[in-house]
Amino acid sequence: MSSPSERYAAARAAADNPETVAFAARQKFELDPFQVAGCHALERGHSVLVAAPTGAGKTIVGEFAIHLAMQTPNQKAFYTTPMKALSNQKFRELVEVYGAENVGLLTGDTNINGNARIVVMTTEVLRNMIYADSAALRDLRYVVMDEVHYLADRFRGAVWEEVIIHLPQHVRLVSLSATVSNAEEFGDWLDTVRGDTEVIVSEIRPVPLEQHVLVRDDLLPLFDDRAGIATAQVNQELMRIRSFTGSHYENNRRAQSYISDRHAGRQAKRPERGGRRPVRSANVRRIERMDRPDVVRLLERANLLPAIFFIFSRVGCDAAVQQVRRSGIRLTTTEERAEIRALVEERTRTLQEEDLGVLGYWDWLDNLERGVAAHHAGLLPAFKEVVEELFRRKLVKAVFATETLALGINMPARTVVLEKMEKFNGEARVAITSGEYTQLTGRAGRRGIDVEGHAVVQWTEGMDPQAVAALASRRTYPLNSSFRPTYNMAVNLIDLFGKPRARQILESSFAQFQADRSVVGLAKQVREAEGSLAGYEKSMACEHGDYPEYAAIRRELSDLEKKNRQDAQGPRASREKRMKRIQSLRTSMQRHPCHRCPDRESHARWAERYWKLKRQTDRIRRQIETRTGTVARVFDRVVEVLETLDYLGEKDGETVLTEDGRTMRRIYGDRDLLVAESLRQNLWKGLDAPSLAAMACCLVYEPRRDEANSGERGLPRGSFRAAYEKTTTLWAQLDDLEKDHHLPGTEPLAAGLAGPMHAWARGGMLDQVLVDADMSAGDFVRWAKQTIDLLDQLSIVAEDGALARTARTALDGVRRGIVAYSSM
Repeated sequence: MSSPSERYAAARAAADNPETVAFAARQKFELDPFQVAGCHALERGHSVLVAAPTGAGKTIVGEFAIHLAMQTPNQKAFYTTPMKALSNQKFRELVEVYGAENVGLLTGDTNINGNARIVVMTTEVLRNMIYADSAALRDLRYVVMDEVHYLADRFRGAVWEEVIIHLPQHVRLVSLSATVSNAEEFGDWLDTVRGDTEVIVSEIRPVPLEQHVLVRDDLLPLFDDRAGIATAQVNQELMRIRSFTGSHYENNRRAQSYISDRHAGRQAKRPERGGRRPVRSANVRRIERMDRPDVVRLLERANLLPAIFFIFSRVGCDAAVQQVRRSGIRLTTTEERAEIRALVEERTRTLQEEDLGVLGYWDWLDNLERGVAAHHAGLLPAFKEVVEELFRRKLVKAVFATETLALGINMPARTVVLEKMEKFNGEARVAITSGEYTQLTGRAGRRGIDVEGHAVVQWTEGMDPQAVAALASRRTYPLNSSFRPTYNMAVNLIDLFGKPRARQILESSFAQFQADRSVVGLAKQVREAEGSLAGYEKSMACEHGDYPEYAAIRRELSDLEKKNRQDAQGPRASREKRMKRIQSLRTSMQRHPCHRCPDRESHARWAERYWKLKRQTDRIRRQIETRTGTVARVFDRVVEVLETLDYLGEKDGETVLTEDGRTMRRIYGDRDLLVAESLRQNLWKGLDAPSLAAMACCLVYEPRRDEANSGERGLPRGSFRAAYEKTTTLWAQLDDLEKDHHLPGTEPLAAGLAGPMHAWARGGMLDQVLVDADMSAGDFVRWAKQTIDLLDQLSIVAEDGALARTARTALDGVRRGIVAYSSM
């Protein structure tokens, strides 16, 4: 029972924050303290950064901002997400609350009710609206940036910083982040650039997480119950198992029985401590892993479904589903199967009949009716959305997924299973990080449904339980900026603010903020070193003469003598020259007045310390010089390239955009400069629609690391080849120019998908296009949509009316069939 003072404080808070009280009353569960604190901050008119674990309910604070906007006529709220799937999901949720007439969706390839008071969008869409000074920004009061830790993404992270820096100052920002170890630093930066930002950090999971290791068919606790997770005291039984590497492990079924009884609702008897010790068998063999179907059955018996199995490869996910299917497992009832079929048929009714077989529709549906599915980037987006919806409805009970599922999608499970603690990063197999482990296991535990979530790590040969326990104990990882100025960013900033102001704005980026913070620490080291240097200089002072000068002679002499010994077999001329210098230094040293000082060697020891510390200090000073103003220096180099190519000019002493610079303003993407130059030089003039689609694909496509360079093989014939060669030559020229200005440049064009995209835009059949592309339907759709994005830009910015019309025709040719399908 609360004390009178606590009840008074609560009543006072309720009186001061009536909107929070009204909003909280509409929720299905009582708000947590961090959610209440976030709502109070917004109601007081502040911006807010909320950092909390996955599944903790951060989005409630964002939804409260929308609630506040809807209380005032004409006010707007934008909700941004890093992925279209997340945007689609949030759109559906908000439509249920506020009605279709009040909610819009903008994701690049989807435009629904864009002038609504609440608009859900990807972060790139908002960035483009800001640069275009869109009328939709009028009356904007709140912007929610979900998954703001994407700011660290090296490919797309800069977009988050651009939005944060350029949003009008009156707009309140709601930043929602996973738990990061430097939330306060990020909050300090937000406060610097946005003003009046409160930082709210919670490390409490609303649903506690139980950690287990699956050893054969035993679910053993990862941590010793008596010690608790805070101490990371690993279960000693696991350590004993590890100590018997290669031995036959006699299963201790008591731990597994305890978990099964506990979650089936039966009276549970806690297993005895210690258990039976593993023993050496005469027939020594290693611990065998359970087959996936057996793991599913074990979790079903223990009442630990629904579960997500994280497998770090698409092939592995698909293979797992087939294994479970072949085993005959069926996790659904007759009624559930009917509900699954009805939902699937309703969501896929617009897909063409001839495409269903190509997409493996019937096997996919059969798996869903069994309660089993895969989830990875290779799946058709429509299929992924269906899997997500069925899982949320508790109709699909076991999902085998790659780690992309962990990135913000609302798919909580009772249990998360990790088959391995390492993954292939494109170059080598590497251990997963503590941040990745936290993100993956964060899916476990459904608020309002589960008393606790469960993370299960499957035992593998050579596993170190201590290492797993260390991963599970660390909850945080740092958020580091990936910001870098681009050509499009530069022309937009210069056009909006002028070059000097643009440079200042970039110096306010989180990247420079972090660099400057590190400079503060380095500068402190320099100041401390300077004090020590002054002391050393005083200690080596000599009344006979200038000891630093004498010490410099001794150091040079010592270095040359050492080099002479090492270079005994070197060229005779250089050795003779060195010997002359050595002799000269010896003479100078012996004639120096300090050479006769009786305390000469004592002074020498202080001199050695002085020179050693001075070298270190000079190195730190160079570090400071390279870090101070780094972002602005890159901006200066970008501006130099734009000036060289006449995208920027000068008028009345001011840097201004040329006509070509104004075209650059509306070209977004990593190849903004190459696209602008290709348009200016008319390299794509005369291409037909399929060929222009193929060219756009070459500009956006990123081949797999193991994909062989097909060269000329498979390229569309006719005018495309000549245009492709000219564009490739132009890329090489621009790459040289960028390197001359100390800029990183871009990757060469990739033509691996040009042929299939050409065929698709020409009306080719899906089955043949996928065979020629040698990729899954999901991957093809992803690249097709990026191709559409670029074609859409070309249709707007191309000054040649014929090219603009061709781009629109090409766009329509690509956006058909499975590419055009959307469940929205």
